Amino acid sequence: MSLALPQPIADYFAADKADGEAVALCFTEGGVVRDEGRTHEGQSAIAKWKEEAASKYQYTVVPFAIEEKDGTTLVTSRVEGNFPGSPVNLSYNFTLTGNRIARLEIGQ
Repeated sequence: MSLALPQPIADYFAADKADGEAVALCFTEGGVVRDEGRTHEGQSAIAKWKEEAASKYQYTVVPFAIEEKDGTTLVTSRVEGNFPGSPVNLSYNFTLTGNRIARLEIGQ
């Protein structure tokens, strides 16, 4: 079963399989990612965040649920890889601006 994800979110999950630059291009210039208690602001910081995560861990992300709420899109995904606690279901809370992501918060 595949989910009908909004295009910017589908683009993000596709780019997540690529590299930091591809992920960063899914965001607005001032886009923000909040992950593991850290905030990464701007496309260059987002690209660095993705590159650091990819250099530490190999993982796959499979979205399996979506919910629209209060102007955000919550996508729940199964994340499996060589990191402590794997596998885990994570919440990806997206705020979109036009055809880009303005904010992404990842948590449990």
